[in-house]
Amino acid sequence: MSPSKALALAAAAAALVVGQVAVGSASAAPASATALQQKIDTYLATHPDAQQVNAHKLSIPGGTLTVSAPGSNPSAATLACGSGHLCIQDGVGDLYDYYYCGLYSFDGIGDGVFNNNQTTGTVAIFYNSDGSVRWTNTAKDSGTASWTPVFYISPC
Repeated sequence: MSPSKALALAAAAAALVVGQVAVGSASAAPASATALQQKIDTYLATHPDAQQVNAHKLSIPGGTLTVSAPGSNPSAATLACGSGHLCIQDGVGDLYDYYYCGLYSFDGIGDGVFNNNQTTGTVAIFYNSDGSVRWTNTAKDSGTASWTPVFYISPC
C-alpha cells in the first residue's frame, strides 16, 4: 500500500473516531467542523498541488474534491455528475469530480459509486499501484466500484 493510501486510511479512521465523539457532545457542530478541517489539512499536507477553495472543496489536478464530514454515512446509489465529467464517490463519502484529461493520483478508499458522464465513447482508465490497468469504463455509464485498490485515474 502506498504511503498516501495508508495515510488516507489512517486519516479516515481517525476522522470517524473524532466524528463519533463529536456526535455525543454538546459542541458537536464546532467539533465536526474542526474534524473536517483536520481531514482537509491532512490531505493538503500530502498533496501540495491541491488548494482549498471553500469549507468542503479542494481544487485538485484534473478537477475538484469535495471532502465529506468525518463520520458521515455515504449512501449514494447514483451520483449526479456534470456533462463532460467523471465523478466518483468513495466509501467515506468524498466526491471526486474530474473534468480534465490526464493521469492523476487517486486516494479514494472503500466501496462507492461512479458516473462517467463524459462524451459518449470516452474511456476512463483506472490503475493499480504498479501502474498496470485495473479496469476501464466507457462513457456514458455509471456503477459501483471498490476504490481502495485504485491508485491512479485517467479520466480520458
